[in-house]
Amino acid sequence: MYFTKYEITRIISARAEQLAWGAPPLVKTEYDSTAYSLAKEEFDKGVIPLAVLRTKNGVKEIVSLK
Repeated sequence: MYFTKYEITRIISARAEQLAWGAPPLVKTEYDSTAYSLAKEEFDKGVIPLAVLRTKNGVKEIVSLK
């Protein structure tokens, strides 16, 4: 699925905020990482449980990341 750079930024920042507030990470890492780096790794692996709501020509579309 194609995401714009704005959607990617919003997805990663929303997930990083969740991780910063104590949400369990969905990927295993061998090193200490920041909330942002964990969120970026989760996005790259496609395991973030979020969706994007797009409006195109008056039609709403929900795109899931999983």
